[in-house]
Amino acid sequence: MIYSRVIPVEFNHCDPAGRVFYPRYFEMINSVVENFFADVVGRSFAAMHLGASGGVPTVDIQAEFPRATRLGDRLTWEVRVEKLGGSSLGLGHQATCGGELRVRARQVVVWIAGDRAAPWPGNMRAALAAYREHQG
Repeated sequence: MIYSRVIPVEFNHCDPAGRVFYPRYFEMINSVVENFFADVVGRSFAAMHLGASGGVPTVDIQAEFPRATRLGDRLTWEVRVEKLGGSSLGLGHQATCGGELRVRARQVVVWIAGDRAAPWPGNMRAALAAYREHQG
């Protein structure tokens, strides 16, 4: 099953013409990733950052925006695990509205402990591997 989350497009996401201003898509991606880690991986960003146990900064991101999204649209975001490395994680994102592709992105995050990349903790790696295996 693919993890998905619906984000309604609000006024704060838009430029004066009522279309999503492209940097806001990156904020939405971050929100989806934050919820993915809490819901699927079992570790919230609050637990990672406030507990000083680590974090998952983005080290690479690429995106394309094939169609405009407007104020009032509802974007359905989906996340796929494309690659699970020793400390890295390749994620694929897509957002659709009414079945129409609006955003496609690829992102790489890295697990850090302190200020360095580190191997994924066992329980997180197991959750990510299980999700990858069952994402369809």
